[in-house]
Amino acid sequence: MASLGRIIGCTMVILIIAFATIIIIILACAFTGRLSNVLSLNKSPVGNLGENQLLSCFLQVNTPAPLSQTSVTWTKSGVSGVVYQVTRGAVALHNQIPQFKGRAALSLDALQKGNASLILSGVRSQDQGEYTCSVSSSTGAGTVTVDLRTGAFSAPSFTFSSSILTAVAERWSPEPNVTWSDLRGAVLPGTTSLNLSSAGVYSVKTSLSPVNTSDTYTLMIENNLKISISQATVTGTQHWC
Repeated sequence: MASLGRIIGCTMVILIIAFATIIIIILACAFTGRLSNVLSLNKSPVGNLGENQLLSCFLQVNTPAPLSQTSVTWTKSGVSGVVYQVTRGAVALHNQIPQFKGRAALSLDALQKGNASLILSGVRSQDQGEYTCSVSSSTGAGTVTVDLRTGAFSAPSFTFSSSILTAVAERWSPEPNVTWSDLRGAVLPGTTSLNLSSAGVYSVKTSLSPVNTSDTYTLMIENNLKISISQATVTGTQHWC
């Protein structure tokens, strides 16, 4: 009987430890879930200089809180002040970083549905950096970090004359690489010139010669931020892209 008692006692201790572990796991999951309520659809966006860029941030809850119970703060790493702020449903920009005045916007209508995404208008090179979106409401809270990179990129336009196929892309930054190839993927020797503007943006002009009528050629322009792949099919004195 003594032996049976020891067995029962050991079993009870094991069960108590197991239940305690389960409770800790449940509490940890619940706590972690609350901290993970704020998400981003794109944590590494690339902003095209001069164009608008969305910084994604939303509160993932089944029932969004009333606007009066929701606060959002966008900050930029290494810079004092706020990029944009909403406190209990009211826009509060008294401590806004001068760089973002009149350029940062957040929709209160969207915020009512849990969407705290920020729009930056006219992206500048100095906008590059790490942004943090912090959201708190009566139904959830948390933060997410978005790393914005900036550059310039544009699709090329093609012209064909005297057996020369020429492409021009007006805006690329950082400095791009240019590659011509045929439909089989064989690299072709093209002639490329890059002109750097005072704003640090390159214009690309590249030519391929000679080219064959009815053949299709692929042009790839790329840097460490973007890749542009275009095709041109030469037909008579024209081309189709």
